[in-house]
Amino acid sequence: MSGTQEIRVLVVEDDPVAADAHALYAGRVEGFRVVGVAHSRAAAVRLLDRVPVDLILLDLYLPDGHGLALLRALRAAGHAADVIAVTSARDLAVVREGVSLGVVQYVLKPFAFATLRDRLTRYAEFRGAAGEASGQDEVDRALAALRAPQPAILPKGLSGPTLEAVTRSLREAAAGLTAAEAGTAVGISRITARRYLEHLVTEGRAARAPQYGQIGRPELQYRWRETTR
Repeated sequence: MSGTQEIRVLVVEDDPVAADAHALYAGRVEGFRVVGVAHSRAAAVRLLDRVPVDLILLDLYLPDGHGLALLRALRAAGHAADVIAVTSARDLAVVREGVSLGVVQYVLKPFAFATLRDRLTRYAEFRGAAGEASGQDEVDRALAALRAPQPAILPKGLSGPTLEAVTRSLREAAAGLTAAEAGTAVGISRITARRYLEHLVTEGRAARAPQYGQIGRPELQYRWRETTR
């Protein structure tokens, strides 16, 4: 996006760890700049009254109200920022309502950096379209950039549901997990669990360190990254 204005992003997410991760991810995509993080509906409103925002990464489950209620209030107040819903909500009725309120994309949790990068890149392409369309084909291409994202591609042999299970187990383990412990928790082999854990490390969502103090070769201990900024 060289030569164009940066897209200013507000992250609205009640989980501080997830909020930091989403801000980190968005900040890594060229052309995007995170201008604020809010952990509640009220905090988001206060920030939007002070800081210009182009795009909101919006969690739908907030401690002081549903994300779509926040969006309805923002539209009524004249805020025109676009919204990408970043949520675990899978209710298609909620999806339809979100679309009617201006949600341009949905990203289901948990997700890898590549997934959000794809959505943001496509959003930037859509936002950058300017001028008058020469015909229907050009309009269709502009909308396709936004509405038809390619599926996120995991490394060969990894599946989304298993990655979600490993991610959940790691986040819930305050002391971290070895590959063997993660495999036991999820019901997969140690070797398979290690592949998923290494993927999380590569994506910057987990850290690893050798665990000493036992006889023999030290095991690697994986921990969810509590601070990702």
